[in-house]
Amino acid sequence: MLDGHLNEPVWQDAPVLRLAQQSPKPGEPTPYETEVRVVITRDHIYFGFVCKDPNPRRIAVHTMQRDQNSEDAKGDDTVSIVIDPYGDHRTGYFFRINAAGARTDGLVSDPESASLDWDGIWDARTARTADGWSAEMVIPSRTLSFARRVDQWGLNIERFVPRNRLTLRWSSPTLDSFLYDLSRAGRLSGMSKLEQGKGVEFSPYATGKTRQFFPGGDRSSQGSIGGDLTWKITPQLVTVFTANTDFAETEVDTRQINLTRFPLFFPEKRAFFLEGANQYTFGLGIQNQDSPQFIPFFSRRIGLLGGEQIPIDAGVKLNGRIGKWNLALLDVQTRETAVSPETAQELALPSTLVPGTNLLAGRVSYDFNENLRVGTIFTNGDPEGLRQNTLAGIDAVWRTSKFRGNKNFLVGAWTATTQGDVGPGSKIGWGFKIDYPNDLWDCSTSVNQYGDAFDPLLGFLARPGVRRTAVGCNYQPRPSKDSPFRWIRQEFFENQYLRYTDPQRIVESWEYFMAPINVRFESGDRFEFNWNPQGETLLAPFAIAPSVVIPPGSYDFTRWRVEAQTSAHRPLQFGTTTWFGTFFNGHLTQWQDYVKWTSPKGKVQLDFEVENDFGHLPQGNFVQRLWSVQSTYAWSPNLVLSSFIQYDTESQNVGTNTRLRWTIKPGNDLFIVWNRGWQRLVLSPQETSIVPQSDLIAVKLRWTFRK
Repeated sequence: MLDGHLNEPVWQDAPVLRLAQQSPKPGEPTPYETEVRVVITRDHIYFGFVCKDPNPRRIAVHTMQRDQNSEDAKGDDTVSIVIDPYGDHRTGYFFRINAAGARTDGLVSDPESASLDWDGIWDARTARTADGWSAEMVIPSRTLSFARRVDQWGLNIERFVPRNRLTLRWSSPTLDSFLYDLSRAGRLSGMSKLEQGKGVEFSPYATGKTRQFFPGGDRSSQGSIGGDLTWKITPQLVTVFTANTDFAETEVDTRQINLTRFPLFFPEKRAFFLEGANQYTFGLGIQNQDSPQFIPFFSRRIGLLGGEQIPIDAGVKLNGRIGKWNLALLDVQTRETAVSPETAQELALPSTLVPGTNLLAGRVSYDFNENLRVGTIFTNGDPEGLRQNTLAGIDAVWRTSKFRGNKNFLVGAWTATTQGDVGPGSKIGWGFKIDYPNDLWDCSTSVNQYGDAFDPLLGFLARPGVRRTAVGCNYQPRPSKDSPFRWIRQEFFENQYLRYTDPQRIVESWEYFMAPINVRFESGDRFEFNWNPQGETLLAPFAIAPSVVIPPGSYDFTRWRVEAQTSAHRPLQFGTTTWFGTFFNGHLTQWQDYVKWTSPKGKVQLDFEVENDFGHLPQGNFVQRLWSVQSTYAWSPNLVLSSFIQYDTESQNVGTNTRLRWTIKPGNDLFIVWNRGWQRLVLSPQETSIVPQSDLIAVKLRWTFRK
């Protein structure tokens, strides 16, 4: 029985793994003794954790919601594991639970981070004990792709105690190691007994929706069915077929204010596209999750156009590994559909009718050894169904965790081209990066060039037609506890220089970012002060706000930032960030503030965030605001009600997303989603009105059958 208590006889007979302190003092004794036991059956892997705590009343829990983000996890007592079932030391799976049993999972393809949007089928329970807490985690073999008859997998285990900012690790407990670096993982034996059955999984769904548009719109209802069929051709190679794909349960995007000339990035959140997404990682450092430069294949281009959904009739994808070869393929057929006149005008479409189209993406890579991977990528198709467009590229990444003994060092290069209806100019992109990401020194340099006709319609490219040169080096000392600065955990002296030039080598943008003060205190609180001079050359007018247009010209200005945040382990948290200084030929002040509160057992969460931007330019003044409120109530980790309210002055829209998720058992979920929008109308300088704009209620039941 999965209850969080390790009192069954099988646990007593299992071998014990003990964790050692990784940070802040590698290898030193700690009262937070942690034991991990592993039991392997024919079709499951069980992990049992015993986490001792000298003061159990201070164990921190902030959420029971699945897939807590990285920032929330920094405040919770957690245990995590990474698994490398391929044995390639690069790609794998990530699983984490907090002391309340909230589950988080993801895919690993980068030694410094994991993509947390993937949802696997697995389960966990936790229990409080007199001297800490314990946990049981079970991962079905059918959830994983792995090499058959391989007896040893890569494994690493981590425990985090937020109130002391203390990390314990099983393998490679050094300050320079990342949990996600699978080259530093230990070895888990006895995996050859694991089986996957027939490797067939069927996940049908049924959805009912009712929708109404205002003013005066009639309410319409519709129902649909569809599903995914998964077949594991081999234990390492998975094929998924989808029909009438539906994404009703997907969370809404978090709105952003854009004060630049370039498009914003919104991450993929749809489950079908996230499975195996780590196989498409290309190059080194160009697909940074927070602010990517270039993503050759960006799955959000499929089934979404100008924020509107494009129905997907059917699709097939292939993910996995054959020997040293890594394979990924996706082919999707979209349905002819009509978009709103506003979307057609915004995207310059010839009509509101978007034709059905076929969209294809593939990636193949080869591991020469544990250090070198070489690969290729290919995409074909136009989400708008209007042009011929093909992308092809190759890349190579060499990485090691043994540079100068035990340091991380990476070198990567790539090149790609787009062909088809892409217009005149250079259709080539290329780049390289040298990276030394370690605890005391974190330094890198990179050059990436994107031709002015380099146009990946199935990808994401923030700034075409430029050469981007970046160099940075951060010195990150940890003061001695015998020094006058013993109250500081770590100081980050950051220096980053960035420059963009056009095809004629004329500088379009430059920026220098320096953090003379960036302090993480022993308490977990932090304070930062930054100096950020930069320059912009505008060849065309830039409309930063509807009534404020910055004329062409060359501009140099200096921005400053002051930032303070309380530790994430506290029940009540707050933070503030203020940017100020000159901006183009005027001034801009940006205030970003948040307040978060969590009930003692993590059942209730409240999060209020605001951003207020005040611009004063010779061409006019402008104000941009973005406010959001998130609230969550959890009866248990399997039954969670959440609500997300957002308002921004650009759209003058108040939007709410309320979602109930009931996980009947892992793989079987009921979602009830209510999206409501209101429009703020300015009738006169003294009078405004809030009127309904749209209303959508969706109910989705998803079930999973495995053989």
